[in-house]
Amino acid sequence: MRGAKSAKWVTGAIVVAMAATACGGDKSDSGSGLTDGKVDPNGTLVVQTSEPQNPLQPANAKESQGHRVLKSLFSGLVTYEPGTGKIKNINAESVTSSDAKHWTVKLKPGWKFHNGEPVTAKSYVDSWNWSANTKNNQINSQWFSDIEGYDDVHPAEGDPKSDKMSGLKVVSDTEFTIALKSKVSYFNYKLGYSVWYPLPDAFFKNPKEYGQKPVGNGPYKFESWDHNDKIVVKRFDGYQGPDKAKNGGITFKNYTTADAAYNDLRSNNLDWIEQIPDTSLTNYKQDLGDRAITNEYSAIQDVAFAFYTDQWKSIDPKVLTGLSMAIDRDTITKTTLHGSRVPATSFVAKGVIGYQANSCGEACTFNPEKAKQYIKDGGGVPGNKISIQYNADQPHKTWVDAVCNSIRKSTGIECVGDSKPNFKADLDQREKKQVKSMYRSGWVLDYPVNANFLRDLYGSKADGNQGAYENKEFDELAAKADQANTLDETVKLYQEAEKTLAKKLPVIPLWYYATNAGQSTKVYGKMPYGQDGDPILTDVQVKQK
Repeated sequence: MRGAKSAKWVTGAIVVAMAATACGGDKSDSGSGLTDGKVDPNGTLVVQTSEPQNPLQPANAKESQGHRVLKSLFSGLVTYEPGTGKIKNINAESVTSSDAKHWTVKLKPGWKFHNGEPVTAKSYVDSWNWSANTKNNQINSQWFSDIEGYDDVHPAEGDPKSDKMSGLKVVSDTEFTIALKSKVSYFNYKLGYSVWYPLPDAFFKNPKEYGQKPVGNGPYKFESWDHNDKIVVKRFDGYQGPDKAKNGGITFKNYTTADAAYNDLRSNNLDWIEQIPDTSLTNYKQDLGDRAITNEYSAIQDVAFAFYTDQWKSIDPKVLTGLSMAIDRDTITKTTLHGSRVPATSFVAKGVIGYQANSCGEACTFNPEKAKQYIKDGGGVPGNKISIQYNADQPHKTWVDAVCNSIRKSTGIECVGDSKPNFKADLDQREKKQVKSMYRSGWVLDYPVNANFLRDLYGSKADGNQGAYENKEFDELAAKADQANTLDETVKLYQEAEKTLAKKLPVIPLWYYATNAGQSTKVYGKMPYGQDGDPILTDVQVKQK
């Protein structure tokens, strides 16, 4: 979604986990003043966000802002342990399969929604059936496409034949089964994403109203949503999960610019900023001291092609490779981004099962002469001009300008930024297929397997494939990977599929993300972080005033 968070768009032994994941930064709390004073268990936090793109429904958030709020209000079957990526049961007692096609889910008893309704197997099955149904227009409905009967509720054309997927069966209040169309060895990993959250019976009486006032089963309950201003959630004391909130609640506050958020952070009117603005990257550690946060996490920044446009519809892949080779990633990350990013050499983020360096090949190597020649051999860029769409409420303008300058200097092709006022406006343009040329595309893991950065983004039918990319060889290898018997086999086949992307780039990989954030003096200790680059808000403690 994951912006980087499809997530999402980005606002075990074979896991290569981030060394810094689940820690709050590069300094110890000891003697820093971060742990001075006492903890107020009812103290509340104010954190930076932007307006969610859609109503707050589990299958309707492909971006980080809505996902971040949903994650506070709901708990799903499983999550991932910070630092290892191993599956950790939350509402699930167990998720098992003997053949990777037929799965059994058993729930922990005694869980309740915030309105008092019990969380049962039916809560999950009803939620998934509704979210998959094409009539309900959920942005992440394709996530259910592995399940038998999906095509009956979500046909390619026409009305659904059914309102229930045949692959879902309720066995009892605490058990249900899932039959997939074919094997998916990593299906249990996918269940950690927000699209799989349960819904109470009350939801189905008025889904539209529920999207504005959601009732979840998570560590926080919904209080209010003042659109384009803030969303407020409060701790739910009846929560049965292992990740109970250690604070009294959270205000997700909207900011139109990163500079405004940073000013509020420095004056203690904001407790967490998502990303330090580019204008302050050189001095934020001096400004904030031990309150500065620097973490790597599993996300990647790309520039994507809108292949549905006349400009790219019939383009020779050599032109795409040439444009990528025209970008001096090393200089931009060191100067414009002040060393806060690492140049990308692959299509999958670091810290993910199956990450392999250099899958992008020469396309991710700066070579102005070759870039010019490839573009010439491929027939040139139509119109000899490109634009890169981005959201102006986060610090993207500086690096977009730097990328354009590099392309212009290397090739003579005109390149300009195309700013949208906020992330919602940016995403709306992408969803409506109204991007003029290219667009900023960041992605953070939804689950820590390479398939999430490959199939879910570049599969010809994937919801995350907003640029309408098509690659038959990739699709065939991805399908073969999904039908493998084990996770190891699946990962290896997806690595082979990834290598085909270099033949015709779906995107231009730029760099791997890192968190450059900050916290207020109100926060007790260093904020803990997850592999998705977000703080683990339930574990954040607030100092007594």
